[in-house]
Amino acid sequence: MSEARARLLGTASALFYAEGLHSVGIDRIIAAAGVTRATLYRHFPGKDDLVVAYLTQGDEAIRARTDAARSRDSSPEDVVRAVGRSIADDIRRPGFRGCAFLNAAAEYPDPTHPVHRAVLRHRQWFQATITELLAATGETDPEPAARHFVMLRDGAMAAGCLTDPEPICETFLRGIEELLEHLGHGRRQPHPS
Repeated sequence: MSEARARLLGTASALFYAEGLHSVGIDRIIAAAGVTRATLYRHFPGKDDLVVAYLTQGDEAIRARTDAARSRDSSPEDVVRAVGRSIADDIRRPGFRGCAFLNAAAEYPDPTHPVHRAVLRHRQWFQATITELLAATGETDPEPAARHFVMLRDGAMAAGCLTDPEPICETFLRGIEELLEHLGHGRRQPHPS
């Protein structure tokens, strides 16, 4: 990635996340990044392309953290916990304004729009990944449990920017523990009499 493209994407990402996608214009990004309009359009043909690049960068960061959790020599349950802790760490971060993907979906509700499609690609990957992680715990029907995890995550991300994030994170992480405990009980075989 060229230095100018990296600066544009970094600047746009910070502004988009802090202020919203529609409220930040191209002129503001150009000025803040210290580049020319021609430089911006050489790297991003339009604002939608820049927004998709912002979301793609966020998706790649989440995938990398998930891959790092999976690469540790941990039990499948501990990998699920590590993913949850990573989410809680994001919620506790100063300047947290909710989930960038949910925020983008709210601003771009048309399911055919490239920004909305980028959101859906990320969410489909995340749902599939959580399903796979829960299947690795031995869960024979991991899809409902994965939906439960994602809904816990979505609620924590929404509430975490509205109030003190600490109790939100505690509740979210406790919810993951209860989900794992429930799955473990479902796999236990009755003891012979």
